[in-house]
Amino acid sequence: MRADLELISDWVAPNSRVLDLGCGNGALLEHLQEHKHVTGYGLEFDADNINQCIEKGIPVLEQDIDQGLTNFDDQGFDVVIMAHALQQFRRPDLLLDEMLRIGKEAIITFPNFGHWRNRIHLGIKGHMPFSEFLPYNWYDTPNIHFCTFNDFRDLCQAKGLKVERWAAVDGQLRDHWWTRLMPNLFSETAIFKVSR
Repeated sequence: MRADLELISDWVAPNSRVLDLGCGNGALLEHLQEHKHVTGYGLEFDADNINQCIEKGIPVLEQDIDQGLTNFDDQGFDVVIMAHALQQFRRPDLLLDEMLRIGKEAIITFPNFGHWRNRIHLGIKGHMPFSEFLPYNWYDTPNIHFCTFNDFRDLCQAKGLKVERWAAVDGQLRDHWWTRLMPNLFSETAIFKVSR
């Protein structure tokens, strides 16, 4: 399992009711069910990922998250998770509201586009960054809202959300003193746990 998913797992209380938005192949939910005894669902749009979830016995619903989450009751989950996908939706700000409507807490991870390598690449080469961390061209990227660590923190403040925990990790998804000291500059992935 990816290191960021392991960190997310540490932030989920045992026996929680979890909704994993954009759950991919279900690796996180599988881990949480096995080690934390959680119950819940994954939402996914990709047919191959849905099939992998079904093969693993992970409850998964096919749903386009951009079409809304109105089929879920208020506070129906303890935690709503979205790992490395928030920047791919039309209105991440409204999606964050929905996550906290249906869940008591939300855990969100996203690539920090304010990382120093991205800044240098754009500043020197004059082109959008392309790397192992961001393996897309500007024209085929699924990322439509480029967000920095500071941008997300400011969004939480503007919405009056409480940041329960945060982590800033490098490209290997490890936490270091320098990523904690200057997360907007040195973290490649930002991880936030927020509540109302």
